[in-house]
Amino acid sequence: MLSDEMKKLIRDHSAGMVASINDDGTPSVSPKATFVVLDNSSIAFGNIRSPGTLANIWKRPAVEVCFINVVLRKALRLTGSAEIQMKAEADARLLAAFEATWSPYLKCISAFVQIDVSNAELILSPAYDFGFSEEDLRRINLEKLNAL
Repeated sequence: MLSDEMKKLIRDHSAGMVASINDDGTPSVSPKATFVVLDNSSIAFGNIRSPGTLANIWKRPAVEVCFINVVLRKALRLTGSAEIQMKAEADARLLAAFEATWSPYLKCISAFVQIDVSNAELILSPAYDFGFSEEDLRRINLEKLNAL
């Protein structure tokens, strides 16, 4: 389900915006910056200080996550079901993925949230429809960012 391009986007831009559902049914969006790709259909993030997101997921595991490459104007929207594993009880595969990528943060992580992806959609800027290439967008957007 997750293509190589999608996995690369997650690895290169590991801050994802996680949407969960509040008790009153309203959406709650929160950034998480410790994502890992576990396999072709699952990703995970480490909980550092997200009590609201975890409370929502405990009750309602449906989530969406959006990752964005602002330079190339590409995004990835994932829909799935989340499961919380406390760090002390986490399976070895999950712990190994975080040790490999986020070891400096492990002491701050209290739990891992694994998301089993049910839908993955790569979203391209309309600029591609107008004939801009990745190199065009890289140049234009890096110029904008460097001017800040």
